[in-house]
Amino acid sequence: MPPSGVRRPLLANSLPMTLRVYRKLSFAMVPLSPALINRRLRLGKEDPARIGERRGLSADVRPAGPLVWIHGASVGEVLAAAALIERLRALNLRILVTSGTVTSAAIVAKRFPPDVIHQYVPYDSPRYVARFLDHWQPSLALFIESDLWPNLILSSAARRLPMVLINGRMSHRSFPRWQRVQGTISALLDKFDICLAQSKTDAERFAALGSHNIIVTGNLKLDVPAPPADANRLDMLMSMTRGRPVVVAASTHPGEEEILTETHRALAGYFPKLLTVIVPRHPERGEAIARMIEASGLNPSLRSREELPTATTDIYVADTMGELGLFYRLAPIVFMGGSLVERGGQNPIEAIKLGASIVHGPHVFNFTDVYEALDSAGGARRADTQEALTKHFGQMLADPNAREAVLRASEHVVGHLGGALERTLSALEPYLLQLRIEMGAANA
Repeated sequence: MPPSGVRRPLLANSLPMTLRVYRKLSFAMVPLSPALINRRLRLGKEDPARIGERRGLSADVRPAGPLVWIHGASVGEVLAAAALIERLRALNLRILVTSGTVTSAAIVAKRFPPDVIHQYVPYDSPRYVARFLDHWQPSLALFIESDLWPNLILSSAARRLPMVLINGRMSHRSFPRWQRVQGTISALLDKFDICLAQSKTDAERFAALGSHNIIVTGNLKLDVPAPPADANRLDMLMSMTRGRPVVVAASTHPGEEEILTETHRALAGYFPKLLTVIVPRHPERGEAIARMIEASGLNPSLRSREELPTATTDIYVADTMGELGLFYRLAPIVFMGGSLVERGGQNPIEAIKLGASIVHGPHVFNFTDVYEALDSAGGARRADTQEALTKHFGQMLADPNAREAVLRASEHVVGHLGGALERTLSALEPYLLQLRIEMGAANA
């Protein structure tokens, strides 16, 4: 691999005390893992057919040749890498994606080509991590954003596996917490050859925590392709909602559905045929949301029951996986969830690319730069209260020209902020060149 700064060997006595204690405890906790696994199975947080992957075991065979390992915590991180994965596949590289949630596994299966291998990331025990690395023997590791499992990182570094932190993000919440254990985070960040940060602010925070060789590449989530939609399902929904004003609330969290229900009630007097579509961030909450809507006196329909929005449906609860592309195409106005409550907001780019005008709450710290650019350019509407949400929805429902002005401004911002994919590939080029050399040697 190309030179990339000083690669520090993994020496137990060179690690800070926190990491030495963590490694001992994580090894000692292995006998307790069945209890943890059983609890997570009961909660629906594990796939019983693939639980071995959590112990570093796999029924899948490692493909021949160089293997690029891409790790992300969950759905957002994995989808951020979608365009990058396509470019790597175009170089005939094999891809292994790891993540930690059932939801992300379902998204990979649905959105990615079948030759992209998905595995659940092993529990962070030295034994399980060693099994995983022994089996897959990755050629290059790309960690997305900031899902930093100590044993996974330290064990990979000990094997001299080249590691790059891509789309690096250090949120305003995480930064002060990591500062309190700076020695710990510095020891982990030091194992990465390069840190590719989303923004100047992220770069400054990573540098303050001890990261080296930092490059600002931008946010890969701004370069993601628009999510797909089943044409037949879209036609069906379009026919069922024709003539009705429609708003979509995407990736909502507890506390937001109640606000959206009251917003619908306030708007229904002016727009009697209004249909509100709620897409909860966690689909398993669909039944509870529907009960809350019924208790408020409104009529819900539930997509997981294969119900369609009829003329009498007030709020359609779309509690299914992987269908946001469908609902972004259905509605000209989208509220981005996780922003009226302190969850940091969701990525608005996909909705904008599919022609939706954006409304959001005040809590958008997961995408600060994006929303600041949108708001300052008039490319989104911010609503801090239920009354403000009602006002913005009402204005854009009543005035298509105002709605189009928001959309045009947002499209301009998205075009200006793009380019992270190309900058990321440029930074990775020395590593990719090495992999291509290895492929050529193997085929000679």
